[in-house]
Amino acid sequence: MSNPLLTDKAMGLGNLDQQDKTSRWAPPSGAPINDGPISQWDGGLMTVSGTASATIMLLVLVLASATFTWVSIADPIPGAAVAIPFGWVIGGMIVGLISVLIASFKPRVSRIAGPIYALAQGVVVGAISRAYSEAYNGIVVQAVGATIGVFVVMLLLYHSRIIKVTNRTRRIVMGMMLGLMAFYLVSFVFSMFGSSPSFISGGGPIGILFSVFVAGLAAFSLALDFDMIEKGVANKMPAYMEWYCALGVTVTLVWLYLEILRLLSKLREN
Repeated sequence: MSNPLLTDKAMGLGNLDQQDKTSRWAPPSGAPINDGPISQWDGGLMTVSGTASATIMLLVLVLASATFTWVSIADPIPGAAVAIPFGWVIGGMIVGLISVLIASFKPRVSRIAGPIYALAQGVVVGAISRAYSEAYNGIVVQAVGATIGVFVVMLLLYHSRIIKVTNRTRRIVMGMMLGLMAFYLVSFVFSMFGSSPSFISGGGPIGILFSVFVAGLAAFSLALDFDMIEKGVANKMPAYMEWYCALGVTVTLVWLYLEILRLLSKLREN
């Protein structure tokens, strides 16, 4: 759901607002660096264009995997719901989560973990999108369009500095994400016993407001992603961090898309 990757601690940047802004990470001249996530110099530096290319590649893999999953699901019997392969969905979630966790501890393997996450999460996105498409005609196209629109708007707001990411902002957003993850986990446990908050999937006013809040949180987390990419480039992080940051952006976009899809379905119910 939320993005655990793009944090100062994970990228080894520390608290840049309190550091000398003239100091930048640079390749070692002698012995390799052994502290933080960077253990040795690989040659080549992280760039914005390289990160963008890696992000596009991961999104293409998500789309390809989602499309394959979509067409692999049998057409439902008229009047019946589409049969979602829940084994695929759960498996994709597990593989995706493991890939993200591995990358968060070993950013150097993001070039491998990123595509694995994209393919696994594409299965999840494809299956869920097919189910929503059968229930609400045209909703997937609307959700994709809205996701792209939110991404472009957030990028423009961040680039123009209308939205500024500070340490305080980052702590607040990350705290909300952790709280939301804990809430979803508790709700999942309760749902196993036949009881869970109805507004999570309900289409009432409270349910719609909840989905607006979660989608807004996912959208704002894009600003944190952009900030981490900017910091990585400014601090001359090694080239493999392009894949690490691209994976982080992909995680956020998948989360945003699924939340928008849920929000649109609730609006369709009214």
